[in-house]
Amino acid sequence: MKPLVSILIPAYNAEQWIANCLRCAIEQTWPNKEIIVVDDGSKDETLAMARKFESGTLKVLTQENQGAAATRNKAFSVSQGDYVQWLDADDLMAPDKTSKQMEIVERGCGKRTLISGAWGYFMHRPNRAVFQRGPLWQDLSRAEWLMRKMEQNTYMQTATWLVSRELAEAAGPWDTRLLGDDDGEFFCRVLLASEGTRFVPDAKVYYRQAGASSLSYIGFSNRKLEAQWISMNLHIRYLRSLQDDQRARAACVTYIQNWMNMFYPERLDIFHEAEELARSLGGELKIPSLSWKYAWIDSMFGRAQAKRAQVLLPNLKWSVVRTLDKALSRVQSRKSLEGWRLQEN
Repeated sequence: MKPLVSILIPAYNAEQWIANCLRCAIEQTWPNKEIIVVDDGSKDETLAMARKFESGTLKVLTQENQGAAATRNKAFSVSQGDYVQWLDADDLMAPDKTSKQMEIVERGCGKRTLISGAWGYFMHRPNRAVFQRGPLWQDLSRAEWLMRKMEQNTYMQTATWLVSRELAEAAGPWDTRLLGDDDGEFFCRVLLASEGTRFVPDAKVYYRQAGASSLSYIGFSNRKLEAQWISMNLHIRYLRSLQDDQRARAACVTYIQNWMNMFYPERLDIFHEAEELARSLGGELKIPSLSWKYAWIDSMFGRAQAKRAQVLLPNLKWSVVRTLDKALSRVQSRKSLEGWRLQEN
């Protein structure tokens, strides 16, 4: 009997995407799998649509709204898999994603190895996904992986990981205090419990760019800012538990500096805490600079208005781009349907 893989899908107001997400989970070529969907009190038709796919291998649960981390914890608590694949309800996986990673397991990769894969971002057309190789796209030790993440302000998307149950249990539950970086913090703990990462380039994930509707979007939310600061402090603690030399401390200061544009000037309390932390690490923070696109707004109307423009204008741009991409996706779908009808005739 091949090991059981649990594909765990938290879903909230995902009626636009949930059907395609479930199809990609069902179509995974790894034969021994279970799929568990937990609806987190959606206000749209997510639950009803998910229940259309229920079967012996696909189970749908629902709960009152508790947030993404709590929903993932619920899904894991009812799963039985030897390996766990987390998948957000708006993302997709290549049909052989799980199989490619489980091939590594079958060749003798230990349960304490954290397995990752490639990911590309898209909006409405997964066939147009952009895969850009990053500094984490290789086999790495625990300390080197976390160092690179913090030095270079990069990450691996949630669904790229395949985690043994042994590792997931050793890491502990998802932190329900975290509202946007719960995945980043959780996989840091999985990493700490592991013996290092193994990268499988052909195991592909398609990550949908959702803009301001994404859980990771912070904007002007004080709750998300405070949660992000908690996550950042945990990241620093985790790296220093593995390595606490000059490079590690410099990586921590770089990591703090890269995020300060989110906190300054609205949350000077957090900025001042960050300054103290950077000094304790042997570094010094600078007031975040503005690009030329927003510096003139700062000089004329003040930093608060410049920051507002810095948050809102990119969202406006991406809203236009997403609308265009959605229209092109519909045209592409119609052409595919017409081609299929012509073949049938």
